[in-house]
Amino acid sequence: MENIASIFEKNGGEFSLPFSSITEKLANIKAFLFDWDGVFNAGIKGENVHSTFSEADSMGTNLLRFSYWLKTGKIPFTAIITGENNLSAFKLAKRECFDAVYFGFNHKIQALEHIKTYYLIENNEVSFCFDDVLDLSLAQKAGLRFVMSRNASPLFLEYIKKNNLGDYISANEGQNHAVREICELILGLNNQYEDVLNQRIAYNEAYQQYLIEKKKIKTQFFTIKENEIIRIII
Repeated sequence: MENIASIFEKNGGEFSLPFSSITEKLANIKAFLFDWDGVFNAGIKGENVHSTFSEADSMGTNLLRFSYWLKTGKIPFTAIITGENNLSAFKLAKRECFDAVYFGFNHKIQALEHIKTYYLIENNEVSFCFDDVLDLSLAQKAGLRFVMSRNASPLFLEYIKKNNLGDYISANEGQNHAVREICELILGLNNQYEDVLNQRIAYNEAYQQYLIEKKKIKTQFFTIKENEIIRIII
């Protein structure tokens, strides 16, 4: 375990909590939530410019969910929560059979409250990957918080540490596959990395069964209008 932590620290990651405490929190996690802009990408926007995602990050989320399935027999609840209408987020979520996308949420705690009542997942059972101010209302309540690094925001990162709003700060920024880093960290802390990779490489019976169950998940899309959360078809 100490070796895993040292690998990520040497890479530039920073543990705000002792890695043993993060491992203890992981034991309670049933849901993995991800912000979109600045997490799966650099957050660059413009007229007729759409945000993107990488296959490295996509594979990371797949390995993470497979590892959870191997450990519990269930695929963990997985969702994207974004303040924008991101077509690339919709595509990734549908392709990878995420459970939900919450879009148009400028006050993200509302999405967490909906997850608690709609999916019956408690706050301490939620892991959240995020990168900026818009995410802090949710980060205050989540059981485990992973912060994407950004050299341009040193005071923000200091604020995170001072106010205990993040448990690990990534070495990489969003556009440099920080999601993959976080997913590999979780697998490493759970002592599952080599087993998960070996089973995926073999494409064995367990992995194929996981894929069957994963493909049964139909992504749901939620947005908020006039302070009411509604489900829509995309």
